[in-house]
Amino acid sequence: MLRCIDLCAGIGGIRRGFEMTGRFTNVLSAEIDKYAIQTYKHLYGEDPTGDVTDEIFKQKVIDIDYDVLLAGFPCQAFSRAGKEEGFLDSTRGTIFFDIADIIKRSRPKMFLLENVDNLLNHNSGKTFEAILEILICELDYSIVGVFEDEKGNLKWDRKSFIRNSRCFGVPQNRPRVYMMGFDNKVYGKEKLKVTVSELPVSRDDLNMYESLNDVLEFGAPIRYYVASGYLDTLERHRERHAGKGNGFGFMVVNNDHIENPISNALLATGGSGKERNLVKDSLEFAGMVAPNKKTPINNQGIRHMTPREWGKLQGFINYAFVDNDGNDTFKFPDSVSITQQYKQLGNSVTIPVIESMAKHMLYILSKLDDVEVEL
Repeated sequence: MLRCIDLCAGIGGIRRGFEMTGRFTNVLSAEIDKYAIQTYKHLYGEDPTGDVTDEIFKQKVIDIDYDVLLAGFPCQAFSRAGKEEGFLDSTRGTIFFDIADIIKRSRPKMFLLENVDNLLNHNSGKTFEAILEILICELDYSIVGVFEDEKGNLKWDRKSFIRNSRCFGVPQNRPRVYMMGFDNKVYGKEKLKVTVSELPVSRDDLNMYESLNDVLEFGAPIRYYVASGYLDTLERHRERHAGKGNGFGFMVVNNDHIENPISNALLATGGSGKERNLVKDSLEFAGMVAPNKKTPINNQGIRHMTPREWGKLQGFINYAFVDNDGNDTFKFPDSVSITQQYKQLGNSVTIPVIESMAKHMLYILSKLDDVEVEL
């Protein structure tokens, strides 16, 4: 059994994807968001409280015996939805350097790092180049998708790192960057050159939903339907941006003319992630007045997706927590609000993608003579 640590853990999506292979076990976690911690405790029965920037926690990592470092390090600093401050963001962008410090001092045999696809474009690509140089040149790891030319310059193709959730069994357009590394000191740089193969681009064994319509639970409660006044505001906002030549605005992702609808990426930022994923549902509540809404419900049946539907699109519901008897055991604790549920799911990973990455890590290990791996 390979031992993992789960850094910037959120609600444990990366951990769960690795656990599902039956070959990885988690031995240490770190999360600082108090609401995510509540959910993590509820799901795993463990307290993940820990700060990767704190020297006490770093020493705890150094003192523990483990094989694989997992981290979906904060992406707001690099996201299109944020200010794109990158390493200038002193509270989030620099967390990568703390993770790099942990890797340097504890020397995991392998790691998987996850972030938004815009990481590749940030600062004209210089941010990602700096990350790779640290991992490869300073820390001496081989990264899947990177090779050196005759002069020792690092070469890569952005396609080697971006994988989209829509290709892994869920109808969500969610491109993300995945960096998988192996310790040259353990496996040998030359051996890894001929052994490491590209990350999986899809999985044919999983097709839980034909389209977004198979995810949606039609006839949702009235609280999720958009008030007519707010819908008018969204429409005016979109028209203003369209007049400026911008493509911003809300979207109804299962409109009648869309044959096989998929969702846009779910976002931790809440509003923009929800408004770009509106759906058409029942007209049952049209014109009715709902609690906490200033105007009646719209007459088109347009609503936000529910947290349950987001949970399906991320693989938490109807997949990762189904027990041997077929019972889905995923549930948020009662103390976590609906607003926090959206945030936690949008901030997490798509578990079927992570499971595929974990299986690929095992596949590479099976080609290396150093570790026996039963696939």
